[in-house]
Amino acid sequence: MKSFGLDIWGDDNFIIQDDTINVNHASKPSLISITQEIREKGYKGPLLLRFPHLIEKQISTLFNTFNKAQKEFNYKGEFQAVFPLKVNQFPNFVHALMEVSQNYNYGLEAGSKAELIIAMTQTPLGAPITVNGFKDKEMISLCFIAAKMGHNITITIEGLGELETIIHVNQEFNNDIETPISPKIGVRIRLHSSGIGIWAKSGGYSSKFGLTSTELLEAYEMLKKNDLLDSLWMIHFHIGSQMGDIAPLKKALREAGNIYADLKNRGATALGAINIGGGLAVEYSQHPHNQERNYSLKEFANDVIYLMQEISKRKGVEEPSIFTESGRFIAASHSVLVAPVLELFSQEYNEKGLRLKEVNPPLIQELYDLFNSLKRENAREYLHDALDHMESLLTLFDLGYIDLEDRSNTEILVNLIIKKSISLLKDEDTDELNKLQDRIQEKYLVNFSAFQSLPDFWGLAQHFPVMPLDKLDIKPTNPASIWDITCDSDGEIGFNRDLPLYLHDIDVSKEEYFLAFFLTGAYQEVLGMKHNLFTHPTEAVITFDEDGKYQIEDLIEAQNLMDVLDDLDYDTNIMDKTLKYRIEESDLLGKEEKRDLLGKLYLYLSENSYLKTIQAIDEEH
Repeated sequence: MKSFGLDIWGDDNFIIQDDTINVNHASKPSLISITQEIREKGYKGPLLLRFPHLIEKQISTLFNTFNKAQKEFNYKGEFQAVFPLKVNQFPNFVHALMEVSQNYNYGLEAGSKAELIIAMTQTPLGAPITVNGFKDKEMISLCFIAAKMGHNITITIEGLGELETIIHVNQEFNNDIETPISPKIGVRIRLHSSGIGIWAKSGGYSSKFGLTSTELLEAYEMLKKNDLLDSLWMIHFHIGSQMGDIAPLKKALREAGNIYADLKNRGATALGAINIGGGLAVEYSQHPHNQERNYSLKEFANDVIYLMQEISKRKGVEEPSIFTESGRFIAASHSVLVAPVLELFSQEYNEKGLRLKEVNPPLIQELYDLFNSLKRENAREYLHDALDHMESLLTLFDLGYIDLEDRSNTEILVNLIIKKSISLLKDEDTDELNKLQDRIQEKYLVNFSAFQSLPDFWGLAQHFPVMPLDKLDIKPTNPASIWDITCDSDGEIGFNRDLPLYLHDIDVSKEEYFLAFFLTGAYQEVLGMKHNLFTHPTEAVITFDEDGKYQIEDLIEAQNLMDVLDDLDYDTNIMDKTLKYRIEESDLLGKEEKRDLLGKLYLYLSENSYLKTIQAIDEEH
C-alpha cells in the first residue's frame, strides 16, 4: 500500500482504510464518498472541501501546548492568539473559525479596512483584535469606534507618522469625555534578527515594517508627552511565514524580550504583552528526506515561555502575556482540493495505435518481436535492446531513411516494452528501473487551475501533498506530471526525481480517478488568480452530527461564465444581447436551429469554466 507520505504531513487527520483515503474523525467517511455525493447533486469540476473540526483541532492544540508550557515553567503571563485574516478571508472559513473557537477567547488580526470590518463584526466582544499594516486616519478611527463598541482591540504602530495620527484621532474621539475609551497600542519593532527561507525579509533591519531603536525611543517620548503611555500594551515582531528553523525565532525572542524589559523599566508600566507574530510552520513534505520543519509545537512553545521568563527574571519585570498570530498553522489543514483526472496523455501509446506495414524496417520488426516475446526472465535484456534500437531508428529518421509511420511505431513499441518490463520486474527496486520509469512519466490532465487553487506552487515552488482518493491498495507505477487545464505552460506540477509522485495507470474513459491536494487552506484561496478566467472551485463545508455522520453544508457553486465576466466589469447585459442578436439575425440558421442554439447557449453560460469529465463516464452515471 502506498501512503503518499501521509505519516509525514497528515498529522492523523486522514487515514487509509482498504483502498481509500478517509477522514480520521467520527464515522471516518472516505473523501471519495463525499466527493461522489456532491457530484451527484450536479456539481462538476474541482471541489474544495472544508473540515471545521480540523480548525478546532489546530486551535485547541495551540492553546493546550502553550498552557502546558506555562504550567511546566510556572509562567505568570497569559497566552492569547488571533487569526490573521490575510491568510483566508472566505466567509465559510471565517464563520467556521469563530464558531469552533468560542471556548478559547480567540480573536482576529486585520491588515486593511475591509479586514477590520470583518474583525469588528465577527470577533466576540472581549476576544482580542490586533490591527497591523499601514494605516490612515480613517482606519485608525475605525479602531477607536471598535474600542467604543467594547472590543479588546490593539493598534500596532508601524511608523512614527501613524503614532501622530493616533494622537490626533484620540483627541478627536475623546476630547471632553469624562471616561475616554481608546484602543490599546502596540509597537512593532524592527529587529536585527531575521528569518530564513522565502519570507526571511519579514525580519531584520531591511524589513518593510517596524520601528528602529531610535524611532522606538522617540515613540516612547511621544506617548508619554500625550498621556498615552498607559495605552502602550504590546511589543510586536514577526520574522517570517513558514518558519522551518527554530534558531532564528530564539534569537528574535531574546532581542524582543530585552526591548520589552527595557521599556518596562523605563516607565511603560502598562506594557504587558509580546506578540511573536506568525510563522509557525506546517509540514508540507511527502518525503522523509525533505521535511520543511525542524521543531515540534512543544519545542516552539517551551522556547517562547522559557526565554521570556528568563529575560523577565534577569531584568526584574513581570512576565509578559504571549500573543501569536499563526494563521498557516490554524488554516492549512482544514481544506482539501479534489479534482478529477480528465486524460492520461501517453495512453495513445497502445497496441491499437500501431501502424505496421506489410514490410517494416528490420529494427521495427525486431521491436515488435521483442514486445510479443517479452517475459520476466528476458525482460532486462530485451529492454536494453529496445532502447538501443530506438536510438538507431531515430537517427535513421533524421537521415530520411524511415518515415513518420515508422517513427510512430518506434515510439509506441518502445513505450510498451518499457511499461511491460517494469511490470514484470516490479519487485526489483533498482536504480536502473527507477530511471526507466522516469523516461515514461505520465502526463495527467486534471480539471483545475494551479493559478487559482495552488498559487504558491506557481509563484514560490511550494509543494502540496497530492494523492488519489482510491486504489490505495494497488501500488502506483506511473511517474506523474500533473497538468492543469489552463493554456499556460507554468500550469504543470512536473515529475521530480528527488521528490517523486507515482500515480495509477487508469482508463478514464471507463472509470473516474480523483486527485486530492491537501493543506491548501492557508493563502491559496485569497491569492488565487483568475488566470484564463477560471474561478474559485465549488466549495462545501463538511460537518459531523452527534451520531458521527457527515453533513454537506454551505455549498457555494463556482461562478458561472457571465458572473466572472461581470467581476471584470464587462457589461454582461450587452454581451448577452449581442450573443442573442447575432444568432437571431444569422442568415445561416433556420428558425428551429436558432431556437435550439439559444437554448444551448444559455445552458453553457449558466455553467462555470471548468471542464466536464469524459462523456462516456457522464452517460454511465
